Amino acid sequence: MTTESLPTPRTPDSAQAPALRWGVLGTGWIADTFVRSLHAHTRQVVQAVGSRTLESAERAARAWEAPVAHGSYEALVADPDVDVVYVATPHNYHLPHALLAIEAGKHVLVEKPVGLDAAEARAIGDAAERAGVFCMEAMWTLFLPKFDVVRQLLTDGVLGRIVIAQADMGERFDPPHRVTQVDLAGGPLLDLGTYAATFATWVLGEPDEVTAVATPGPGGVNGQLAVALRTASGAIGSLHTSILADSATTANVIGTEGRIDLGTRYYLPGPMTLHQRCGPTLSWSEPMVEHAALHFEAAEVARRIVGGATGSPLRPWADTVATLELMDRVRAATGLDFEEARAVRGL
Repeated sequence: MTTESLPTPRTPDSAQAPALRWGVLGTGWIADTFVRSLHAHTRQVVQAVGSRTLESAERAARAWEAPVAHGSYEALVADPDVDVVYVATPHNYHLPHALLAIEAGKHVLVEKPVGLDAAEARAIGDAAERAGVFCMEAMWTLFLPKFDVVRQLLTDGVLGRIVIAQADMGERFDPPHRVTQVDLAGGPLLDLGTYAATFATWVLGEPDEVTAVATPGPGGVNGQLAVALRTASGAIGSLHTSILADSATTANVIGTEGRIDLGTRYYLPGPMTLHQRCGPTLSWSEPMVEHAALHFEAAEVARRIVGGATGSPLRPWADTVATLELMDRVRAATGLDFEEARAVRGL
């Protein structure tokens, strides 16, 4: 089929989402960016901050205008005035901190990737199901208006049979950045590759076959990866991620009747173009506000929790697990592991 116009995104106004009281577990860059987006675009309340030290929590609370600072994560999740906990600690601590919040009866939004492997994702999902609380991965890209336009085009079959998905994600990082640290599960796979892996599984579904190659990087971590995958339908995926250099960071979906090109830094708000085999070329644009758009995922969380849901259809927990299963297979193919990162957390 062809279309003469692009669909309108169905993304609700974040400012209209019901207000919840958030506890922020962690005080790093992503937590700061998330909170500032909430303040600017939503009615969400940053109620409390939890850190390893009271000094760190108080510093963040002042910056974020949060009324309460807790000098431990245990105190944060026990706070009766917190409705939902945003887990924003390093990758290898997502599992224990998500479980800590869930066991305290809190709803959780867990930064991506939610664990070091699919087994950790399943453990979090199972715990949330037992507790009856909301649980979602903070894969914020899928909540952007641009991606709802793409979602509708795929659902409507505008591209015909999907045959190829490609995604690239490369950004240079030098020591001592945490991405170059083995004990923090550094390398490109979890930090950058999670976007490419998510894109592939979102578009193509789970692969039947996965192959990968890798090269070393600074600090003893992996430097870059190239992944090829194939699904039962015969569709293929081509993925690349690197911390050695800045790549074009583009993505596209190719079908028998057309293709969708997502511009540079495709995972951010920005342009996309639909090229149709027998129809007009159509383009979408939106303000390129980068991570200031994190509010869309928070608003989705608030709407779902108030509506009594324990997850979101825009990022079901099964899809989160499927993405980590793909990354598990990439690690198996390349001999990568995160054993040192597991060891330092003491589990």
